[in-house]
Amino acid sequence: MPIIETLAAREILDSRGRPTIGATCTLAGGASAWASVPSGASTGKAEALEMRDRDTSRYDGLGCRRAVDNVNKEINHSLAGRDFVSQADLDGALLKLDGTESKSRLGANAILAVSIAFARAVARQKGLPLYQHFSDLIERPPRLPRLTVNLFSGGKHAGGQVQIQDVLVVPVAARTIDESLATTYAVYQAAIKLSRQRYHSRPLVADEGGLAPPFEDAEAMLKLCVDAIRAARFEPGRDVAIAIDVASSHFYTDGHYHLADVPLTSRRMIDQLVQWADRYPIVSVEDGLAEDDWENWPLLREAIAGRAIVMGDDLLCTKPSRIRRAIDSGAADALLLKVNQIGTLTEAAESCMLARSAGWAVTVSARSGETEDDWLADLAVGWAGDYIKVGSITRSERLAKYNRLLGIESESGLDLAPVARPTNPRTGKR
Repeated sequence: MPIIETLAAREILDSRGRPTIGATCTLAGGASAWASVPSGASTGKAEALEMRDRDTSRYDGLGCRRAVDNVNKEINHSLAGRDFVSQADLDGALLKLDGTESKSRLGANAILAVSIAFARAVARQKGLPLYQHFSDLIERPPRLPRLTVNLFSGGKHAGGQVQIQDVLVVPVAARTIDESLATTYAVYQAAIKLSRQRYHSRPLVADEGGLAPPFEDAEAMLKLCVDAIRAARFEPGRDVAIAIDVASSHFYTDGHYHLADVPLTSRRMIDQLVQWADRYPIVSVEDGLAEDDWENWPLLREAIAGRAIVMGDDLLCTKPSRIRRAIDSGAADALLLKVNQIGTLTEAAESCMLARSAGWAVTVSARSGETEDDWLADLAVGWAGDYIKVGSITRSERLAKYNRLLGIESESGLDLAPVARPTNPRTGKR
């Protein structure tokens, strides 16, 4: 059984130039591994809490030295020399040591860095690819996820030039990761040319690498996406579909959705999403309503039944209690799984298996503040994600994950997941 010899951490920078944490776990016998953790900009209220220094003289208070110290001192002193029979055993010790539901005492960033580094070290000790070790944790065969790739960005990822956060392309006809990326490249290049023609804009990109021309409204984003698919000589819907991350919580105030500065009730917001689903080949709607608008989520799911999956991000925060509530109320049929929303691999695995037990689709997601670490690609494969969402194809912290998927595809011979279909709200079946 693995015995932790030492744990050590240091502060590093994420893709936005903000601090985050990387940790090294060394096991007795010499196996050692490093892992770094991301940070989100569009965060749900129920997420586990990162620890930040709040020293405004350094990184505007976003430094992570306190969290680093927690790994190097308290966590290392408490766990070094101990043996752990499983990932759940290690994560349970971390949760007990922290002692808070939100992981605010030691910091979710410190806890997750140790959780991932331990998993990678154990995989190396066993001589297993990381994706296979992840697969063993949930006792589910690995599978390559389909790609959902940012084409256009708005919201908090792009300075709010348009309210909705992301329009993504989904290469539904592709049979491999390699073919999926080639298809995405063609659409992305077509989008650059069209953006230059229509908006006279350079190919400036947002936090996750999506293009961010000065759209007049969300409808213009969707129209340009379809036009780019056609310009790349693909058929919208048949070859390449669309996923949208609405991130509605960020323009929901006073009981209304302020879309393009027009206040909409929940029912009218649902009507707007239905119109988009009617006009465009949308296969996934993420956070179509706000995270606390629970009573209307089942109505949204009912309204677009049979056309698109209804995915919860801020609504669920990868938190088992919120997932159970959504299952019981029929609020969604897909989970956007972000490990740092919950804070340990074991809790994220519980959320994943809970969603699977309800027949939901699962999209494994990165964050807007990412690092060049590629463990998320292994996680998406090991946990048999239906989709993976890591951003666009233009920045190294995103490409690290795509390149790792190419490597796994080459070495494993695994098949690509089928296109996830929405469940019937009445029967719960796809």
